[in-house]
Amino acid sequence: MSINAAFQNFPQLTTENLILRETTLNDTPAVFQIFADDAVTKYHDVETATNIEQAQFLIQRRAERFQNQQAIRWGIARKEDNAIVGSCGYSIRNRFQAEIGYELARDYWRKGLMTEALSAIIQWGFEQLDLNRIEAFVMLENNASIQLLKKLQFVEEGVLREYGFWKGRFHDLKIFSLLKKDYSHLI
Repeated sequence: MSINAAFQNFPQLTTENLILRETTLNDTPAVFQIFADDAVTKYHDVETATNIEQAQFLIQRRAERFQNQQAIRWGIARKEDNAIVGSCGYSIRNRFQAEIGYELARDYWRKGLMTEALSAIIQWGFEQLDLNRIEAFVMLENNASIQLLKKLQFVEEGVLREYGFWKGRFHDLKIFSLLKKDYSHLI
């Protein structure tokens, strides 16, 4: 499938415990709750949300980026009630390359949900977007994210010194990648 075809309609993915779906303005309260938590935004290049309008803007921005084929970001919803507890997705770098990103409400950390969600979108990225390389950039101190990526067979490639700038300072970032040829050996 081409990128154009993959971006015609927002794809909904289902896993054992989750529905990965487009977030809408109806999800604003849940998105606000996630991004209003300093622990969730600690390693992100976004400020902690202080008002509901920031969550609305984020949802609208993600919809625009999908329409422009620049990115896709799924809301991670619990299967039992369709409530949003996080998100994950890609920023498209070029025809065969994308950067993966994700966050999860603190109440759902260390329960295997992000492993489940990312496994689904990684498969979708290689099979539907025909990606060859998925990258992840992680702050050096973000041990939970580093362990998650290693569990998903991402390879640490090195440290990019002062590569990121947010919250008023520069950040060293570890870069990880997963290649299609390596992924195909995992399935």
